[in-house]
Formats: sequence, C-alpha cells, structure tokens
Amino acid sequence: MLTDKTAAAEAIQAQLLRRICFLEYLPGDQLKEAELAAEFGVSRTPVRDAINRINHLGLVETRNGVGTVVVALTAEKIHHVYEMRLELAKLIGNKSARAIRADDLEAAQSLLDEAAILTENFHPRNYVELNHRVHELIASLIENSVLNSFWWQTYYQAASTWYRSSERLGPDAGRALVHELGDTVAALKNNDADAIGFIQRTHIGYGYSGIKAQLCDQSTDKA
Repeated sequence: MLTDKTAAAEAIQAQLLRRICFLEYLPGDQLKEAELAAEFGVSRTPVRDAINRINHLGLVETRNGVGTVVVALTAEKIHHVYEMRLELAKLIGNKSARAIRADDLEAAQSLLDEAAILTENFHPRNYVELNHRVHELIASLIENSVLNSFWWQTYYQAASTWYRSSERLGPDAGRALVHELGDTVAALKNNDADAIGFIQRTHIGYGYSGIKAQLCDQSTDKA
C-alpha cells in the first residue's frame, strides 16, 4: 500500500505510463479512478494527481460523460515528438553525459546478447521490455536533470506509437535493436559519450521512418 500522497502519485504515474507504453492500455481504454485506487490501495486523490500529470503528454484525455481514456497521438503530434527527440539526442554527449563506467558497458553488452537471442525468437512484448531497458541505460547517462526529464517525456510519447509499429515490423525491429546496441557497445568501449547521442539520433530517425510508413499505410487503407 502506498501511503505518502506525493510518492503515491509519482509511483502511479510511472505505472500508468508504463502500461500505456507497453500497450497494456490501448487507445479507447478507460482509466477508472475507483478501480486504480483499489488496486494501489490509495484514495482517489493520488490517482487523480497521477492522471493529471500525464494528461499534458497527450496520451490520455478526459471526455464528458465517459471519463479519462487513453488516446493515440495524431500524426502531427508524432512528428513533433520525433522532431524533438532528434534534437535532444544531440545534447546527450556534448552537453550532459556523465562519466562512462565499466558497469555501463557490461549492461549494454548484456542487452546486446539478449537482443541477438530475441531476433531468433521474436515476440513483441519481449522486444518492448528489452527496448525499455535500453532506454533506461541511455537515460542513466544523462546527468542534466532537465534534459533527462524531457528525454523520458518524449520517450513515453514516442513509445506508445513505436511499440505498435514493432508488432508489424516483427524480427526487423529486433535486428534494428541489435545494430543500435552494437554501436552503443562500441561507443562505450571507446569512452565516447558524444557518439551515444549520434547513435540515438540515427536510430530514432530509423524508427520514425518506420512509423511514417505505417501511418501512410493506414491513410491508404482508409481512402
């Protein structure tokens, strides 16, 4: 049971974002305050606070007579999110990266090994969880707290769209992750923080290309 209201709101916020990001909540699903309060063992207040905190991300909205529902980002909003992520990635190395440690390289190598196995037996849920851990590693390298906050915010916005695309891409998504991690391991071995940002920018760009193709296909289907 969560007791401190501020800590409770933060913990619930993190859990809701994770569920949206991991596609446990899909567009159209309702976030029912009473059910969530019972699940987390809190009053409705921290649940409401948590929902309000993620409302500005555009991942949920409150509808009259319905309540709070999960929504998909528009194509325009997706473009804006990826545009921002591409710019933020540039700042990781030359502005805000902390010193690279031996355990960073060990973590990246372990993730690379898991990604290689994933390509042989691809499953979207496993991909989502592994990619999330890759993001956690990259975010841990960002020492600037403001940049770190924006990096997480845009990640959650992008992930809710990208992970739906990964279901369509299948093993290709796994292979792309292997390439990203291979580059990341090489950069960490060379203690090259600047390269981490460029690697992220490159692979974010690749990811957005895949999303744009999916959005184009969806528009064609509706025509």
